[in-house]
Amino acid sequence: MKHEIRVKRLVALTGLVLALGAGFACAPGPVADSTEAVYPTDSWERVAEPAAAGFSAEALDAIHPYVEGINTSAVMAVVGGRVLFEHGPVDSLSYLASVRKSILAMLYGNYVEDGTIDLELTLEDLGMDDVQGLLPIERRARVLDLVTARSGVYHPASNAGDNLADAPPRGSQEPGIYYLYSNWDFNASGAVFEQLTGRNIYDALEADLALPLGFQDWDRSIHRKSGDETRSRNLAYHMTLSTRDMARIGYLMLRDGMWDGERILPDGWAERITSVVTPSEEMNPEGLRGGEFGYGYMWWVWDGPAVPEGFEGAYSGRGAYGQFITVIPSLDMVVAHKTVPQNSTPWADYMGILTRLDAAHCGADC
Repeated sequence: MKHEIRVKRLVALTGLVLALGAGFACAPGPVADSTEAVYPTDSWERVAEPAAAGFSAEALDAIHPYVEGINTSAVMAVVGGRVLFEHGPVDSLSYLASVRKSILAMLYGNYVEDGTIDLELTLEDLGMDDVQGLLPIERRARVLDLVTARSGVYHPASNAGDNLADAPPRGSQEPGIYYLYSNWDFNASGAVFEQLTGRNIYDALEADLALPLGFQDWDRSIHRKSGDETRSRNLAYHMTLSTRDMARIGYLMLRDGMWDGERILPDGWAERITSVVTPSEEMNPEGLRGGEFGYGYMWWVWDGPAVPEGFEGAYSGRGAYGQFITVIPSLDMVVAHKTVPQNSTPWADYMGILTRLDAAHCGADC
């Protein structure tokens, strides 16, 4: 499993250390073994001594001025189930943008496992249609094609924020072949979930994740779908969480769906949805090819030669404005990041946080 990956770091991130001003470079070393992991209860425990967890306290302190200089609202980094780094009001609620899709992929797990959701069912099998009507070729798309953004359905979505403007002509792509980040696929995935399970997504989120994981700031009453129903019947299922509860989501993924001895997601489901389905060289539009990311089941997966050292096996939920959940198995780390919609934190700025956290790792030689 990905959470069992243990990487002995061979090269210090010298360039980054120099960029940070030097003075706290550490020799590389292994992270703590995952058997030492703890789980949050009513609140998160904190790392008492960063050096004992394999991190430089001085390097961690130096991250705060960087975060102050970008538009981050709040960020939390967890190692081994304890808070290593925190900045901003991590209890504040705001919407997750497209991170909602990664969470829906998690919710699918138990229902795929027990047969309630059959990923091989087609839109035709399900009787699904939409405002403009679906073409015969589009009706052949499977549920699996929806959750991997390979449906070949280029019907308008009820909300913006995708790559549908770059889509090929409707009916030109066989389902399951061509990746395109499309909110129609993702919103239809939500509609399929509700149709086959008979449950509202937000009720499932509450019962299947928020309560078992002990979300500290969960509020079911503020959750409702949105979108333009004249464009598509399938609405966006936006979610509103705090940064510290996003970290619980990521930590469940890091632990392969286990939570303090209880199995929350089916065995292997976390690994399945964060394994590459579309490799970086097959991403669309073409400008995305050969970059850092491929795509799994609604999760972005570090893939290909552009992956920075230390991020092999890592994956992220990514949302507009700066909503991110990142799992870095080689560091036994989860990072949750929020930016309120009035501002925006580009991915490159967020990567500045991740690389600084990575550079702060010094293992047994701290």
